[in-house]
Amino acid sequence: MNDTGLGMSPETVATLFQPFMQADVSLDHSAGGLGLGLALVKDFVELHGGGVSAKSAGIGQGAQFEIQLPLKENIAPAAASAPGKAVLAPRKVLIIEDNLDVASMLQMVLELKGHEVAVAHDGPSGIAMARGFKPHIVLCDIGLPGMDGYEVAQSLRSDPELKALFLVALSGYAMPADLEKSLNAGFERHIAKPIKLELLEELIEQAPLKHRSGL
Repeated sequence: MNDTGLGMSPETVATLFQPFMQADVSLDHSAGGLGLGLALVKDFVELHGGGVSAKSAGIGQGAQFEIQLPLKENIAPAAASAPGKAVLAPRKVLIIEDNLDVASMLQMVLELKGHEVAVAHDGPSGIAMARGFKPHIVLCDIGLPGMDGYEVAQSLRSDPELKALFLVALSGYAMPADLEKSLNAGFERHIAKPIKLELLEELIEQAPLKHRSGL
């Protein structure tokens, strides 16, 4: 896509897809944007296995944006209906994420896949929602305000009605120490953001359809 607008400096292009980044041009700032739009585009495209890039010849020279998405190979009808081919059954997914845009994006993707999704934006609300919603899987951000994701997992594990939930930690950090801390808190998996679509589907598939003993 070619844009004939304000254009960007090389420094701006290098950081364009980072959250809260905008071109340092007064007219751009007058729009009042948060600088989240392109960061969300990048996350959404990568969630589908693609990539996004931007180029600009400089300020006042406009810009060029390119999105690449993989094409699925055509599947013959006979192969698609082959016996024994497992079809992913819908799950009930609870998202606990304080970033409204990230939560909305995950919800949209999962609902398009046919799953039933509930969203909470803080730990206490997420725990309360888990009691009523009875999800098969919980995707919980670690960096929640106040009650962080580790505390949420520990609280869920200490509740006899919730202790068997399939818990997945979402974090911008994925060093060995981060993974160990999540596992110790009660998470089954620790996933670095942005999460890829294939991995998201794999996690959903791992969540038992029937609630395990303890629920």
